[in-house]
Amino acid sequence: MRKHTPLVVGNWKMNPNTAASAQSLCKETIQSIGKKITGVDVGLCVPFVYLESISKIAKKSLIVLGAQDIAIAKEGAHTGEVSGAMLKGLGVQQVIVGHSERRAGGESDEQVTQKVQSALSQGLTTIVCVGERARDPQGNYFGEVEAQLRSILMPLQKKFLARLVIAYEPVWAIGSGRIPTAAEVQEMKLFIQKVIASYAERESIRKVRILYGGSVNSANAKELLHEGEVDGFLVGGASLKPKEFSSIVSICSKK
Repeated sequence: MRKHTPLVVGNWKMNPNTAASAQSLCKETIQSIGKKITGVDVGLCVPFVYLESISKIAKKSLIVLGAQDIAIAKEGAHTGEVSGAMLKGLGVQQVIVGHSERRAGGESDEQVTQKVQSALSQGLTTIVCVGERARDPQGNYFGEVEAQLRSILMPLQKKFLARLVIAYEPVWAIGSGRIPTAAEVQEMKLFIQKVIASYAERESIRKVRILYGGSVNSANAKELLHEGEVDGFLVGGASLKPKEFSSIVSICSKK
């Protein structure tokens, strides 16, 4: 099966605290990665308030600008929401949907699915997060991940598969310093592909990149990439450290 071009996406979450710091962080990240990125796609998903200023910096590089969420509605009386059209107008090309931190805040599978539809309809690459809250010896956590995937895939038109990215983020690993083994990550990737194939022909697996997220750093990225066989990473805390983030990018560029 043809290998995907690895994808590394930094998720700044609610960081940093000022626009000046955000601009500085972006510039340092671009400088650390270098002007020529080969064999890997790189994105940064930044807070809404920094999108415009970061867009001006990122467009001079090979880094793709991303947002951390999207509204379900296209427009209207939705105070505090940001639509896909607004994001596109700022140069956004990709968006994270269904991050576990938002699911923990009450976002349902149904809302995640609606946001996926909203993002894909705007032509945005859509990075959908799935993952179990905890692992049990009986393997029931597979059912939790499957339910999240089926909610997304049931209404999905096959033409959108090429813009869909699945980020496997076990909730228990995020920010904990603990991660699944490479073998466990590979097992989950194969399971995700099996679920995808059940909704579309097997060839559809070629279209969907599967990332790993959750305490990713330069020390564990190589093993997860090669032995876990993921197609890249959704990077949290390490994306706030330009040299650490660039090291992860470099590891993926050599796959």
